[in-house]
Amino acid sequence: MAFSISGTALDQFEEYCPEVIESFQRLAQTGCVEFLNETYYHSLACLSSGSEFEAQVARHRMKTATLFGTTSEVFRNTELIYSHETGKRIHELGFRGVMIDGAERIVGTRSPHAVYADAFTPELVMLTRDYRLSDDIAFRYGTHTRHLTAARYVRWLEKLPTDSRAVVLGMDYETFGEHHRVETGIFGFMEALFLLLACHDDFTLSTPSEAIDRLPVKESLALSGFVSWADQERDISAWLGNDMQRDAFDFLGRIGSIISNLDDAELLDTWRYLQTSDHFYYMATKSGSDGEVHNYFSPYPSPYEAFINYMNALTYLSERIRAIHGGSNRHITRIHAETEPEHLTEK
Repeated sequence: MAFSISGTALDQFEEYCPEVIESFQRLAQTGCVEFLNETYYHSLACLSSGSEFEAQVARHRMKTATLFGTTSEVFRNTELIYSHETGKRIHELGFRGVMIDGAERIVGTRSPHAVYADAFTPELVMLTRDYRLSDDIAFRYGTHTRHLTAARYVRWLEKLPTDSRAVVLGMDYETFGEHHRVETGIFGFMEALFLLLACHDDFTLSTPSEAIDRLPVKESLALSGFVSWADQERDISAWLGNDMQRDAFDFLGRIGSIISNLDDAELLDTWRYLQTSDHFYYMATKSGSDGEVHNYFSPYPSPYEAFINYMNALTYLSERIRAIHGGSNRHITRIHAETEPEHLTEK
């Protein structure tokens, strides 16, 4: 199996509960667990030009190597966001494989259980997540007529087409213990599932890198625009689907163009924390089941409160930049004035 843990989460574990890091280190020593790389700040950096995406990935790779003594050649981007341009950037960073979602919008009528190559970067292998089988655990474990059992789940796997080569399951870590509390039996279910699969003649448990090494590429996969594993659209509308989100992201980028020219590690780190995808996720104004999921995760009463709070934070950051560096740099003062969100002042 594999874990993808953001750098900010690893930092918090080190500072507040180092025993969590130690438990992951023991898993790394087994040789059965792979730690994938992603953006350090679980950010939307891949949606911007420049070198910020590459810088965050390099920092995350160094962090995981330091903590776990190993590096991965498989990349898992924030929220499985992917495009062919992103794939090119990932490959240029030295990765051989990437995890993406296997929803119909992405694979079309083809199987999500094959190993594909990026149509425009054929050296990059794509592992596609089976979202149905993943969601049966992540979202529907407790909603079946009776609690899902490992034996029942394995029977579903046994009914897959015989040409299914790679069944990729992927879910959020909070599936285990938060979405499904210990009282539901979720941990016992996973123990039993691993045991049954380990003893099964037709299945082999593999890390992503092992799967890439062992399985042949079936064909290339061409995508349309950006894809992700979020919401029914499986695109980037979960983070940039409305004017508030796009305004906030644009303001963030303009501040970044200033900070990149400054030698100030503290301001740079603060700006990078504000890149975390969750900030934009909370501003979504979607309705229906997608809206319910956004509201479930958000700490704010409404997406408008999330937007106001975030823009206030960006405004405060721009004030700090001007206070620290603006006095001796008229260029910073001028850009700050241009990026001041007037509609917030009116509110």
